[in-house]
Amino acid sequence: MNSTFATHEALLQSGIINADETTVSDINPERIGVMIATGVGGLETLEGQIEVQLNKGSKRVSPFLVPMMMSNAASANISMRYKFQGPCETVITACASSTHSIGNAARLIATGRCDVMVAGGAEAPLTATGIAAFRNMTALSTTDVSMPFDAHRDGFIIAEGAATLVLEDMEHAKTRGATILGIIMGAASSADAHHITAPAPNGIGALTCMQLALDDANLSPQDIVHINAHGTSTPLNDAAEAEAVSKLFSSNRPPVTSIKGAIGHALGAAGAIEAVACILTNQKRTIPPTIGLKQLDPEFDMDVVKDEPREFTPGNIISNSFGFGGHNGSLIIGPSI
Repeated sequence: MNSTFATHEALLQSGIINADETTVSDINPERIGVMIATGVGGLETLEGQIEVQLNKGSKRVSPFLVPMMMSNAASANISMRYKFQGPCETVITACASSTHSIGNAARLIATGRCDVMVAGGAEAPLTATGIAAFRNMTALSTTDVSMPFDAHRDGFIIAEGAATLVLEDMEHAKTRGATILGIIMGAASSADAHHITAPAPNGIGALTCMQLALDDANLSPQDIVHINAHGTSTPLNDAAEAEAVSKLFSSNRPPVTSIKGAIGHALGAAGAIEAVACILTNQKRTIPPTIGLKQLDPEFDMDVVKDEPREFTPGNIISNSFGFGGHNGSLIIGPSI
């Protein structure tokens, strides 16, 4: 349901719908698509119905289990609710899911298939089984504190939530008088092809993905003014990302932050939430500090914002998401015009 609320707010703000949802902006519904990502889907529904089967028998399992737990339910429900008849798809690439969703949605607009795309991610993994699984694979912090890039980091704090962006062709948005909050300058996806949970050595996958995003945006590392890091607070992932950042931005050290120290790691929804954070960072002209970071790992050659927010001049921000399975995603988000 959190994806429905996030999408309702985004569509209202965009002017695509009115408050009563009965009037839709004069856009061909066949040219409005939906792409809401998730990492694990309806875990709570599945877990609850397994308990029903065990305690009450198979005949008591809800016939709504499948449509409620299926990972594409969020995209389908939004499409049906607002009668959007364009592409309706779901990306499932672990913690890179919603970053890939936004990038893929932007390409559907860039290639002329759609005028508008509703894109983002949603996750609700806070169930007993979900938490136990992440804890038993030693991904969660034993101290219950997220410390991105800290010398004493030992895992992430699991979170849930949703974020939705309304993407639109620039000229189309200008013609209807839409308020433009930011610009998707480029996006990229790559695979580590290395390990089901551990990142590729030396951060080569992350490095490749960021470079591909720069190429897609026709930008150089010197054009990036801020990095919204994946920064999960896990030992290997932070180390790989830090090495990739220091190599790619060796002659330009843009300030880095991870908002996961403040809000936790929302898995498949994290990239969309952080894309919103990038837009707000440009709007507020302020980079938020990396909460939880006390002592930067001495192995990391990065300018990580800590302790206090930092004022800066808005510009192109790169936002990273790296997921289990070796999925890498990077978005470059520019300020509004």
